[in-house]
Amino acid sequence: MAKRFLVTGGAGFIGSAVVRRLISGTHHHVLVVDKLTYAGNLDSLAPVASDPRYAFERGDIGDTARMREILKRFAPDVIMHLAAESHVDRSIDGPDAFVQTNVVGTFALLQESLRYWQSLEGERRDGFRFHHISTDEVFGSLGEDGFFHERYPYQPNSPYSASKAASDHLVRAWHHTYGLPTIITNCSNNYGPYHFPEKLIPLMILNALEGKPLPVYGKGDNVRDWLYVDDHADALILAAEKGQVGENYNIGGWNERKNIDVVKAICAIVDELAPDASIGPRENLITYVSDRPGHDLRYAIDASKIKRDLGWTPAETFESGLRKTVEWYLENRLWWERVRSGGYQGERLGVIA
Repeated sequence: MAKRFLVTGGAGFIGSAVVRRLISGTHHHVLVVDKLTYAGNLDSLAPVASDPRYAFERGDIGDTARMREILKRFAPDVIMHLAAESHVDRSIDGPDAFVQTNVVGTFALLQESLRYWQSLEGERRDGFRFHHISTDEVFGSLGEDGFFHERYPYQPNSPYSASKAASDHLVRAWHHTYGLPTIITNCSNNYGPYHFPEKLIPLMILNALEGKPLPVYGKGDNVRDWLYVDDHADALILAAEKGQVGENYNIGGWNERKNIDVVKAICAIVDELAPDASIGPRENLITYVSDRPGHDLRYAIDASKIKRDLGWTPAETFESGLRKTVEWYLENRLWWERVRSGGYQGERLGVIA
């Protein structure tokens, strides 16, 4: 049965992937609410913009009067909360925005969502869900062994992860104290089409294409579990539709890679698909730079619970997903050129500490 999904942050990287999947793969109606900060991009929603089941509202989740009016008018069955400041390096340079959006904004949205849910009756009230999308970075850093599971202790190490940990705790408290029917998901590092080029994979792709240096933090030994964004979007929709109220689900790709190995894999694919004799082998562009302050060594998700309870597994391997990603950037130059025209030119962030 078709439902009404309100997606906060739906013009961002993961949010827009969720919206595209909702419109293309379900019968649900979708309203995107996005503040359109630097990382929000309506071009990422262009593939679904003409669909009658899609609508967009520019708005701030911290604007309680605006959100109250939107909730009353749209009457969602599901709120998928993805609006967040999300880049660790930016959080080092300017943590105040992360606290304001991720903590204060989530609090304001929870209050209005609770007010709205309490106004519902019968099946509408019973079926309502508030789905909060978070990150594995709230768990801190792993050593060489082990995995993050749903009951792993929170140990955030950056202003970004601390702000997301705080929002997770607020969502949990609003469920246990007020009964708001919530679901929390924590994901590993996403990559794929429409990714803002300050993050590792898109930055390396674009720099490799243009023959620019490929800056790798430290020795490149930091390990991440990589998750293709469309796989994540499918998992999020499944969790929102079938997840158990009050539960947490970890979503990962089972694709651990050292950063340096990711960069070398990108170089090989770009060399194959876009050879340039004037640039030569892209691996020669790799440049080692001073490490990020407080850089966590390793993240790795145990995604066995969502597989067991909801039947989700990723469709893409890292190799297939990375190739699709490079191909997308090669075929969509206009998208990333427009992003760069907005002011971000690939400069390093997060060195203020």
